[in-house]
Amino acid sequence: MAKQNRLILLAIFVLALFVQFAAAQANQPTEKIKILIVYHSLGGHTEAMAKAVAEGAKKIPQAEITLKKVGEVKCQELLVTDALIVGSPVYWSNMAGEVKTFFDRFSMECGVLPPAFQMRDKIGGAFVTGGETSSGKEIALMTIVAAMLGNRMIVVSEGQALGAAATTGDGKASVTEKELDEARRLGERVASVAATFKRGKGK
Repeated sequence: MAKQNRLILLAIFVLALFVQFAAAQANQPTEKIKILIVYHSLGGHTEAMAKAVAEGAKKIPQAEITLKKVGEVKCQELLVTDALIVGSPVYWSNMAGEVKTFFDRFSMECGVLPPAFQMRDKIGGAFVTGGETSSGKEIALMTIVAAMLGNRMIVVSEGQALGAAATTGDGKASVTEKELDEARRLGERVASVAATFKRGKGK
């Protein structure tokens, strides 16, 4: 009987320690994950995709979202972000010139240069809009992804094979709900991977 009582007391003690540990974990502040979503848009289609990407990223509770046009991004915002998602319309089967200029600013204005590669290990993702089914959307996605890989970023995709994409026709039709959902899934996945990666680095 005495042995049984000791076992019960031991079980109660272990349970109390577990509850105390769980409470301590729950009270720890959740580290924010900075998600920077940048885009160029004249007709509003790429902007609609960018907003959908932001909606998806917000599904990760610790995500802190910044949504800006490429020309408005400050160097400090770029350097402190945990994840960068870039969107562009397709111009002549490539990213828009404004988006290329944004990447060029990495080195010219922000000093992102080898061997430091200040964007190293940040999570990246891409999305595009194009007028036709075969208008160069995959090439435009690849050029964005290539710029990220050149900066030693970790690129993930969702929606299409290389990122989210929308076909806009003559520019008068709205982006479809299916395409917006692809953009949301991209934003959620980038934010989720960024959160997982940052949590792992903190161990």
